[in-house]
Amino acid sequence: MTQPLLSVIIPAHNEAERLAPSLIQLNAFLVLQTYQAEVLVVENGSKDRTYEIASSFIPQMPNLRVLQEALPGKGLAVRSGMLAAMGKYRIFCDADFSMPVEEINKFIPQSGMMYDVAIGSRELPESRRISEPEYRHRIGRVFNSMVRWSVLPGLQDTQCGFKAFRDEVADKVFKIQTLPGWSFDAEVLVIARQLGYTINEIPITWYYKPGTRLHILKDSFKMALDLLTIRRNARQGVYEHPQTKI
Repeated sequence: MTQPLLSVIIPAHNEAERLAPSLIQLNAFLVLQTYQAEVLVVENGSKDRTYEIASSFIPQMPNLRVLQEALPGKGLAVRSGMLAAMGKYRIFCDADFSMPVEEINKFIPQSGMMYDVAIGSRELPESRRISEPEYRHRIGRVFNSMVRWSVLPGLQDTQCGFKAFRDEVADKVFKIQTLPGWSFDAEVLVIARQLGYTINEIPITWYYKPGTRLHILKDSFKMALDLLTIRRNARQGVYEHPQTKI
């Protein structure tokens, strides 16, 4: 089988309402592209019909694979998808596609260039944030400031749910990942840096959509604790000589 240029990984926990419209949009976009692509939906621990809905698209999307994990956790789902993917470039995307699907092509290198890691950023001068409540933006900036200060200096937006990895980088980084929850974003970027890979920020257009699975107070506290774990692991060389796995 020829290696596809692109793998699109969608973590899906209790996404019965939002997944179908996103798959319709994604399929309509991919059939117009000149490159070969695959889509992996990773359902994990859902209490609704997420798996059935995703599987119902297989007849019309022959490039779709639907994977299952027993336990919830966005980091766990993304890790499974990244390691199962076959694309030269592998991008994970939020199930609600708050970034327009057309912007996926921003993450595919042009003119023979390559990258290690490319992350969507809502904070660059060319970026656009649409309809986001001010309080949500402020909370996000506070957390990202914590991330920059503690583990990832220089990156403006580490928590945007659209990140792409070259195949070799994905295979190495996600095998080392230890955190199964929301903080996995920061952890995999720290791992990539420790392994010597470069991280490029890509300006995107991003639409705020109600219905986020993130609980602001509870999850922000847990993520703050996770940052301390990531910082300790980095200092102790856990990511250079990994022993703990998800």
